[in-house]
Amino acid sequence: MTEFFIAITKEHFEDIAALADIIWREHYKPIIGVEQVNYMVKNYQSADAMYSQYNDGYIYFKVHHNNQFVGYISIKKQDDSLFLSKIYVSKDFRGQKIGKSAMEFVQSKAIEMNCKSINLAVNRFNINSIKAYEAMGFKTIGETITDIGNGFFMDDYKMEKLL
Repeated sequence: MTEFFIAITKEHFEDIAALADIIWREHYKPIIGVEQVNYMVKNYQSADAMYSQYNDGYIYFKVHHNNQFVGYISIKKQDDSLFLSKIYVSKDFRGQKIGKSAMEFVQSKAIEMNCKSINLAVNRFNINSIKAYEAMGFKTIGETITDIGNGFFMDDYKMEKLL
């Protein structure tokens, strides 16, 4: 059974950051390289960074499956859309429909918040994630290259699912 728990304390964000460090190093090294992974983990996936995002209106959830912490989600309402900032599941738990349950949870939150769509950005070379999003009804609506500092860029597709 998959359950979702809102993250609000520094301890929650420390738990998420520890899992993020593992997921990011495993998943993104082949896509963006170790130097950019290190930079992004520090600046976007650390407990301090996520707690700051939380204070800026992002809502974080810890994903538990069979009472085990296996992933995390971050969302933020932007006008009449829900921005899905983060959705990650630990490698050992992929293929068990946890990501699908997480996306259904995100969609239910979007509906609760009266959103007309869910938007996200995904690295254009993250092929498996793009395929998964497409299977869940997302369409590519654009491309964006964002300078994130230190000589690094995020080269993403913007995707959207209409509700």
